[in-house]
Amino acid sequence: MLRFLAAPRTGLLASVVAAALVVTAAGPMTPATAAPKPDVRFVAHLDISDGQRPENITLEPSGSAIVTFAYSRQVARIHPDGRVRVLATLPQPPAGADTPALSSPFLGGIVRAHDGTLYFLYATGSSDLTGVWRLRPGGAPQRIATLPADGLPNGLALDWHDGLLYVADSVLGTVWRVPVTGGTPTRWVSTPELAADGFLGANGVKIHNGAVWVSNLDKGTVVRIQATRYGTAGPVETRATGLINIDDFAFTGGGDTFLAAINADNELALVRPGRSHTVVLTGADGLENPTSLAVRGDTAYVASGAYFTNNDPNLLAARIKLAR
Repeated sequence: MLRFLAAPRTGLLASVVAAALVVTAAGPMTPATAAPKPDVRFVAHLDISDGQRPENITLEPSGSAIVTFAYSRQVARIHPDGRVRVLATLPQPPAGADTPALSSPFLGGIVRAHDGTLYFLYATGSSDLTGVWRLRPGGAPQRIATLPADGLPNGLALDWHDGLLYVADSVLGTVWRVPVTGGTPTRWVSTPELAADGFLGANGVKIHNGAVWVSNLDKGTVVRIQATRYGTAGPVETRATGLINIDDFAFTGGGDTFLAAINADNELALVRPGRSHTVVLTGADGLENPTSLAVRGDTAYVASGAYFTNNDPNLLAARIKLAR
């Protein structure tokens, strides 16, 4: 998430959160008058006054998107017509709890299993709430695995074949592995390539072609970690650089080309193997600090949290063009 200006990053994010609270108290601002490209459309303009700042996204077969609202502690469904329905609100952390790097409680990555079960991450700085949570259709949210309270579980990926969840911890520079049935997490890999460099390190995480891919916000990199035949982490390879403030990313198909959400710069970048990245969407198309994205077919769904712009958190749908 976020740009470091003159102030330290931790202090900056605290000011961002404070600004968000001010906007919430004052009421919504008028959405930006962006003129998006013809192949870009708004799925939804979200209610900033109600804390609807999407942090992460997963798609449903129906065409709806499920998002986490980071600081309102909510999981919500955004219907194709833009309607928003809150599915669950996570418990308020105990008094005195202080989420590492962010201060405020933080609802992060989310994934969906084939049966409609949702898995998501909650960080509060308290051991009684921080961890992996599950929401079954029609049920109530339940924590299924405890993660360290001094960390910041952020990105989440599901290996449905092996029934495993992979968690990127932005503060501890670690990828944790957790069975979908719950239980004790395994520290799958901790490496300098995942470490923070002033603010947040490992951020987005994806399972792709037998490997775990992780973005690093501070270092502007995406690394690939091959899983061995025994399920352990193999060598760490840096596959992309120069993507400072990268938040989430998503592959566009079976190859290694991916789209990257560059949060502070209001950009969506197309990253091809062995080439420099190309900016394909900007704030002029409606991006407002993009936090996450998901790809289905030739369409990318991009969620913007408006953490800095404080104007128009939204969900965009954009046609993917992979021309040379």
